[in-house]
Amino acid sequence: MFNSPVNMQHLFLSEIKSLMKKFVPALVLIGFFACKNKENGDGPDPRPDGPRIMNYSVIAAYPHDTSSYTQGLVIYNGELYEGTGNYGKSTLKKLDLKTGKPLKEIPLDKAFFGEGITILNDTVYQLTWKENKAFAYSLNDFKKVKEFTINHQGWGLTTDGKLLIASDGSSTLYYYEPSSFKLLKAQDVTEGGSLSYNLNELEFIDGFIYANQYEYSYIFKIDPSNGSIVAKADLNPLTIQAKNKYSGAEVLNGIAYDAAAKKIYVTGKWWPELYEVQFSQ
Repeated sequence: MFNSPVNMQHLFLSEIKSLMKKFVPALVLIGFFACKNKENGDGPDPRPDGPRIMNYSVIAAYPHDTSSYTQGLVIYNGELYEGTGNYGKSTLKKLDLKTGKPLKEIPLDKAFFGEGITILNDTVYQLTWKENKAFAYSLNDFKKVKEFTINHQGWGLTTDGKLLIASDGSSTLYYYEPSSFKLLKAQDVTEGGSLSYNLNELEFIDGFIYANQYEYSYIFKIDPSNGSIVAKADLNPLTIQAKNKYSGAEVLNGIAYDAAAKKIYVTGKWWPELYEVQFSQ
């Protein structure tokens, strides 16, 4: 019997309805159990949540030397120390916070580009950029007491009170034994499950590692237990303010924490000011 197009259409729709009756209940059950498995932790892990926004407020501003290409910033026993970079201009210095003037200063050899600094047990540690060297100085007179070799570029440096923690501009943090600079472990830093990048100047604050992201105005708050960025602050308005005050100002770089006073300070390369800031927690 010849079927008209209309009859053929009716037959096709009838077949579709029959198939839906057979398979839709099964698909619903599959979806139900998939949801239950996720609730029970049996399904694939969801993508980790991204970091929360960390707001900030400026508490005070202090003068900062616009000839200082800031690479490291530290408060130790209430005193401010800074390491600066550029070949032939790299220094290590102790500063008067209120005036920005150096109280003590030594130059690095012209062959070295100074990078991050930190202080542990009255010893100042300073990285160099591409020279694969790290220096240790006595705190009182800045006399070099040790020189170490490292197998990566030197960018940022901090301490958790026991180990030295360094960055090299990648997504990796390196943990070193202070007396020998023996590498103990390397840790990837992630943001929302993906590797971060351009980690630069570092500071250890109340159990977390704070890091500048080079070429950006972000400061990351990193959980050292797993390397996850749990919060981030965008200090671009502060960068703009610094550049409006001095046209030669470059990127944000420099975080220092006064643990006794619970105060945080930030500045940047060739910035005219250093700022005391307060982050939302």
